Amino acid sequence: MALATLGLSTHIWNNNIKSMILLLLFPCLWLFMIWAFFFGLSISGGDPNSNHIRSGFDGMFSYGYIAFIITSIWFVIAWFMHSAMIRSSTGATSVDRKTYPKVYNMLENMCISQGMVMPQLQIIDSPSLNAFASGINDNTYAITLTRGIIESLQDDELEAVIAHELTHIINRDVRLLIISVIFVGMISFFAEIAFRSMVYGNNYSSRRYGKSDSKNNGLPIVIIALVVLAIGYAFAILIRFAISRKREFMADAGAVEITKNPDAMMKALMRISGRDKVKDMPDEVQQMCIENSHNFMGLFGTHPPIDDRIKMIAFVTGREIPSLPVSLRRPPRMPWS
Repeated sequence: MALATLGLSTHIWNNNIKSMILLLLFPCLWLFMIWAFFFGLSISGGDPNSNHIRSGFDGMFSYGYIAFIITSIWFVIAWFMHSAMIRSSTGATSVDRKTYPKVYNMLENMCISQGMVMPQLQIIDSPSLNAFASGINDNTYAITLTRGIIESLQDDELEAVIAHELTHIINRDVRLLIISVIFVGMISFFAEIAFRSMVYGNNYSSRRYGKSDSKNNGLPIVIIALVVLAIGYAFAILIRFAISRKREFMADAGAVEITKNPDAMMKALMRISGRDKVKDMPDEVQQMCIENSHNFMGLFGTHPPIDDRIKMIAFVTGREIPSLPVSLRRPPRMPWS
């Protein structure tokens, strides 16, 4: 137990450090992208006497503050409005004890046992099997479940899923993920804007560097925009690697610790496997879910394979991997379905 507590404390400490690093590195990366943009414009100008490095710094100091104002406003809005944005993009609806008494009571009882404030309970009307936690503090923490996972899982399995998401809140994984989603969204959006502005409007270089042949100058401009765009998306990938996939193993372990039922966690993962894709859910939210199996041949995956997670639970707890019992529960079907 002491080792588990030490490991959890280390994980929380690492998450706090990563959050601070992201906050500190983002302004530096943003300045570098602006510098690279104007550095490339200077090179494309074709003036051999021009100090390209100096031109990059001139552009950075001339326009950097504008970028910081825009991104600061973006970050503040996203920080305070992220809960509403997530609900809007996923169609999640807040529910109470009257609507889902069994699920609500499960969540409330576990929060009482952990001595924590109960997060909001939200439901997505989707037959898929998935769940995620979100929020940055006690006022915004929420656990969201799909209708499919509520209807398809046995009670002890659903309890394990809820405990898994509660562990993400306890471990402060959700705060780190929210910061990363905001930053990746900003980088991707503005890199895309830079690309489109250079493709469809490249008169700036002609005015600054005396180039009148826009057709001849167009290719270098597009290449510069592509490089800046690549920097932004590379940063997004690096953030995904920085947020270790170990968080899912830790959340699985936390669920077992809370419920004292490793078999339920393993069986829940078995049922979720291959049925996690929620239609029209943004990728940024999908990476916050208990499972996100949809990535290119496993590359840049935000989650470890479910089989590995099940094997880890069995290994750590010394239990055999259970067989998945046949469930007679069926979701309600309308005559026209």
